[in-house]
Amino acid sequence: MTYPAAMRSRRVRLVVALALLVVAAVMLRRSLTQLAEQLGADRSGEVPAALAGGGAALVSEPTVTIALEPVARGLARPLFVTHAGDGSGRLFLLEQGGKVRVVRDGALRPEPFLDLTRELDSSGGERGLLGLAFPPDHAASGVFYVAHTADGPVVRVARYRVSSDPDRADRRSAETILEMDDPASNHNGGMIAFGPEGRLWIGTGDGGSAGDPWDNARDPRSLLGKILRLEVAAERPGYRIPADNPFASGPRKGAGRGEIWALGLRNPWRFSFDRATGELWIGDVGQNAWEEIDVEDPREGGGKHYGWKTMEGRHCYSPREGCDPTGLEPPIHEYGHDAGCSVTGGYVYRGRAIPALAGVYLFADYCSGKVWSLVRRPEGRAEVAELLASGLAISSFGEDEAGELYLCDHRGGTVYRIVPAPS
Repeated sequence: MTYPAAMRSRRVRLVVALALLVVAAVMLRRSLTQLAEQLGADRSGEVPAALAGGGAALVSEPTVTIALEPVARGLARPLFVTHAGDGSGRLFLLEQGGKVRVVRDGALRPEPFLDLTRELDSSGGERGLLGLAFPPDHAASGVFYVAHTADGPVVRVARYRVSSDPDRADRRSAETILEMDDPASNHNGGMIAFGPEGRLWIGTGDGGSAGDPWDNARDPRSLLGKILRLEVAAERPGYRIPADNPFASGPRKGAGRGEIWALGLRNPWRFSFDRATGELWIGDVGQNAWEEIDVEDPREGGGKHYGWKTMEGRHCYSPREGCDPTGLEPPIHEYGHDAGCSVTGGYVYRGRAIPALAGVYLFADYCSGKVWSLVRRPEGRAEVAELLASGLAISSFGEDEAGELYLCDHRGGTVYRIVPAPS
């Protein structure tokens, strides 16, 4: 007689336990949903009404397929590829730890072109040798420029000269052109390039940490979080400020540092000039939600404000709601962290090996390894297609003298040439 009663008791307890589990699961699901919504709101920010519905990219299927062809292996954290513009056909490869390597006639030379290991600070993940640029008169002058972090901490732009051996620089020829205080270890920028007009352009990060706590990017008195434009010459020390820089003349003269061309950038990780149109393309790394691509025509004049930290992409960041986008330049394209986490700006393709890519901008994401194409439609919207899921940690693109493009695998230590996919 007691056995059935015990069974009934156990059944009751089992039913109650199951009911409690169901209730707990429902409550947990609601809590997780609310948390995800809160995190999503915190990450995304409000899209101001002035920007709502505008500029959204058109996603399309790629009309061309690409492949990667190894050019140099065994590098230590490769960070950039460029050329000297001297007709030699050489490639110059940056290693983040401080060495510039040379590829001549398809072979990586064992001795570095320049070794700055002792001169720079590479103590943080974003510190080290960051940029290299050859001026238009390099073949005659023998000078070139580098950007790197150094003790201080500072970000330094320096000029060097080539030795009697064209594949070896004279390390003793160093001349500091510009130094900027660097309050944190990250967001150092470091891209340098000569524009179509022969001036030296420099990309600077906002000083680091998170959320630009010093408000450098919006401050026209700070050189951080900017694109700078300087006039340099081999026979002249230091630099001059171009008269047509936005704060050097006109109605805004004296309202900001004369070196500044553009402001409101968080960490412009690679910019480039379209060698056919002269347009400036910028990949600006986002905070924690949105990566962006910006573009401008320098012939229209400088002074554009790309929004950081008021905006992250097209979304309010500080404040999260009710921000005013008036006077801010929205990106031509943005993507969320469901597609990556750190944009790597690239180049408009002007080579001959892949005719279908002529006039197309290529960019990538360091975390996802995806490579995309971007075509600007007549109405100004971006049409974006995924070209390649590389699986690489793409730290930079590069361009040779013929306009062919390259990319660096930071983690794998290889530099690749972008080529047509085999048919």
